[in-house]
Amino acid sequence: MANHKQSEKRIRQTEKRRLHNKYYTRTMRNALKEFRLSKDKKAALEQMPQLSSFLDRLAKKNIIHKNKAANLKSSLALHVSKLQ
Repeated sequence: MANHKQSEKRIRQTEKRRLHNKYYTRTMRNALKEFRLSKDKKAALEQMPQLSSFLDRLAKKNIIHKNKAANLKSSLALHVSKLQ
């Protein structure tokens, strides 16, 4: 266990950050899963800008890497183009 005040504070901050990141990561995964399961091209095209924006915000907050956000957006665009 921690012996110094700073160590105790660091543990508290780390736990708080971990839960925060876990929430947003889980939310992102659920949104991606829902998007990929959609079969309607019109609905997917309407959802695409919001999902792209969400991924960009997560990358900006360093919850995911910027290249991961770019790769995900690319794969989503590919998914939309394959829909009929």
